[in-house]
Amino acid sequence: MILDTTPLEQKLAIKFKNKNFLKEALTHRSYLNENPSWGLPHNERLEFLGDAVLELAVTENLFKKFPDYPEGQLTSLRAALVNYQTMAKVAKSIELENFILLSKGEAKDAGRARDVILANAMEAVIGAIYLDAGYSEVRKIIERFIIEPNLNQIIESELYKDPKSRLQEIVQEKLKLTPTYQLLEEWGPDHKKIFKMGVYFNGKLIAQGEGYSKQEAEVEAAKKALKDFV
Repeated sequence: MILDTTPLEQKLAIKFKNKNFLKEALTHRSYLNENPSWGLPHNERLEFLGDAVLELAVTENLFKKFPDYPEGQLTSLRAALVNYQTMAKVAKSIELENFILLSKGEAKDAGRARDVILANAMEAVIGAIYLDAGYSEVRKIIERFIIEPNLNQIIESELYKDPKSRLQEIVQEKLKLTPTYQLLEEWGPDHKKIFKMGVYFNGKLIAQGEGYSKQEAEVEAAKKALKDFV
């Protein structure tokens, strides 16, 4: 398998000194199951590194940009910038999915599962850039592709606010009710279990959400309720 990363490097406006860093960032665990002779490890260690670099760069940017914001508001803004939905959106903007090495089965994934793969790969690419070019260079990439295109929309649409809290405020004001959540279903292996939670108004199921934890699934259900009900 020959992986030509040049088009991706051109999109990012960088040139890797060690292209193996980038190729490793694009190697999903599933690909190695079908291609054990690939010669590079999967991208989960780089994802771990990239996640930390991303949080630091975003934290530093927000800290300087909003000197009057309290810690809680900065934390909420950072969470909205680095969550998997935003990272998947960024990955799609640079057509990252055209370069990720996946097994045939994983390549068929769609929806949320595909977005999680894209988000994780984007974090791994950030880790790869950090190793290859250093913090100063990767910070510029993070600002150009993640912060600048997304921050204003997050603030204007109040996407940084916790969906469960927003939903509770609106429903209590309009209906004098408090939303409740119930587990509807769970499936998958223990290390990758998926939960489906429902949000209810006065015993009526309003929306459902899925996630890798009950809390994450509740947040997804609240987001859908906000779209469908409010």
